[in-house]
Amino acid sequence: MAKLEKYGEVPGVDKKIPRIVQGVIQVKVNEEDKGFALLDAAFERGITAIDTARIYGTSDRFIGKWMKARDNREQVTVLAKGSHHNDVRKRVTPYDIGTDLHDTLAHMQVEYVDLYVLHRDDPDYPVEPIVDALNQFVREGKIRAFGGSNWTAARLQEANDYAARSGQIGFAVSSPNFSLADQVKEPWADCISISGPRNEIERGWYARTRMPIFAWSSMAGGFWSGRFTRENIGDEHSDYFNKLVQQCYNSEDNFRRLDRVKELGERKGLTIPQVALAWVLNFPLNLFALVGSANETELDANVAAANLTLTAQEIDYLDLRADSPE
Repeated sequence: MAKLEKYGEVPGVDKKIPRIVQGVIQVKVNEEDKGFALLDAAFERGITAIDTARIYGTSDRFIGKWMKARDNREQVTVLAKGSHHNDVRKRVTPYDIGTDLHDTLAHMQVEYVDLYVLHRDDPDYPVEPIVDALNQFVREGKIRAFGGSNWTAARLQEANDYAARSGQIGFAVSSPNFSLADQVKEPWADCISISGPRNEIERGWYARTRMPIFAWSSMAGGFWSGRFTRENIGDEHSDYFNKLVQQCYNSEDNFRRLDRVKELGERKGLTIPQVALAWVLNFPLNLFALVGSANETELDANVAAANLTLTAQEIDYLDLRADSPE
């Protein structure tokens, strides 16, 4: 059994954080045997960080049960998300932030979460009360650090400029979409991606600031599973994620990237998902990947991919920015 070799740090969190963060959206609270075995296996491989969100249903309760049963709260980094919009309004106010945070703490039966990430943004709402509220929760010991998911670089900079002026701490992390596959359409409303040629300026901000990025959907909703080809992607699909891939990642450039992923994978003895994940974690930014490994086989494959080193030339080749991997 291989162990994860690559870790990083986040200001305010006094734990080393694995470059792979285990997602649990697929785990149900009443499937303890299956879920506990999955998290035990991840933990044994060095994946000691877990991603959850209020909108994921019972995952908070499940994580809390597992940590209590294993008595390992201080060894686990919990990335919890809140303030997702609903069908009535956007929910990025101090009230909503506090409501979701306190519900998360109560469901997990813990006193704090390591990283608290706002699941969405509302660009029409001022950053000042958001930063003030999050800092209050840091002072109360309920969170160690905070960040934003689906926030633009401009909004993150605006928030951190205010934090600096007011003598407070700013956003420590960001969680946008980032994948070798470029989205042709956003999968859900109010999503932010930093993938693809059109987001080079956005990536430049992350290169300058070195803000840690916790990338969601690095596997592009399953585009990198190996199931999709130019011939079958237009077929009728009943599965939700199959439809998502068809609508959001069906482009000739993405299939050209897929051709190159297959080619490089065959040369290195790696699968398509492994090459795609290795590309993300080797990209020259401060990157972590949120990955929902479903079993020990996937855990082992993802750990191997995370431990792999790709050259700058290989990275550019896979992303169509070089004609050869050498």
